[in-house]
Amino acid sequence: MASVKMFLGLLLPLLWTSQSFAAVAADKLVGIHSSRVMSQSFPWVAQEAGLFKKYNIDFNLVFISSSSIVTAALLGGDAEMTVTGGIGNVAAYVKGSTDIVFTGGVKNVMTQTLVAGGNIKKPEDLKGKRIGVSRIGGNSHYFTIQALRRYGMEPNRDYSFLQTGGDPETLAALMSGSLEVANLTPPTDAQAIARGYHYVVYGPDLKIPYSATAFVTKRSVIAKRPQVIGNFMRAMAEVSKIVHTDREFWFKVLGKYLRITDRSILDSAYNAEIKALEPRLQIKLESLQAILDELAPIDAKAKNIKPLDMVDSRYLDEMNKSGFMEQLWGKK
Repeated sequence: MASVKMFLGLLLPLLWTSQSFAAVAADKLVGIHSSRVMSQSFPWVAQEAGLFKKYNIDFNLVFISSSSIVTAALLGGDAEMTVTGGIGNVAAYVKGSTDIVFTGGVKNVMTQTLVAGGNIKKPEDLKGKRIGVSRIGGNSHYFTIQALRRYGMEPNRDYSFLQTGGDPETLAALMSGSLEVANLTPPTDAQAIARGYHYVVYGPDLKIPYSATAFVTKRSVIAKRPQVIGNFMRAMAEVSKIVHTDREFWFKVLGKYLRITDRSILDSAYNAEIKALEPRLQIKLESLQAILDELAPIDAKAKNIKPLDMVDSRYLDEMNKSGFMEQLWGKK
């Protein structure tokens, strides 16, 4: 009997320790982002600020340089949360993948720019030129088409595209002479300007509606892990506050992950980008409608879909109703 008591005396503390560890073990969550740009840096900021630890999330972020491939990975179960442009997600939804859902927005307008050197100084000078974009069918491709249509120019007829794979690659191609015009996003555009190139079309001034960066998951993931996704969204809300109010910390994070430490470049990029970012992570319906309008000529089903069909605002609603956002930002 004494030996049994001794055994239980040794076993119970071990069981308690094991149960306690299980209770505090972080929830694993795999995420994907599609571009190394400022608006998709939120998970980096969360990691460096200790917010994932605060919300008990073990977050693993993977980079895939294509919105459509990111969407395919999400649908295939390779990830449960994405930070990406809306085009791949909306296109998949139109084709029937209605499990896809937007839970919040980072940027609802396009801030790309067209940068060039030499005598290419105005939009009309782009005729006959090759324009570097990260990905055909992606944000940079769409922005270029929409921006240049304002000047009566159409792709293939007036200019052509060169797909590079990402902003850093586009800048490298411009500098090597492989292309004549580059579509760039902050902070890469500021790097180009610092190297002597100039803006031909400055996107932030155009305010083209588009779901440029959003948080996208699946309804089935929310059904299985509502608390985990809720904690992730709260962490992103806190990141948004940091991004908008602590420039120095954000620059430190960008310096680590993008290896950009030039203060003038970071300041220039910040001043252009911060005005386009949503402080409270609002996803604006017109930004999704813009993508549906883009898809409608090639897929008539897009005409029958309403932007609200693709949105689950429960986490934003909860943060607003509970006073969480008010605590972050103060009454407004």
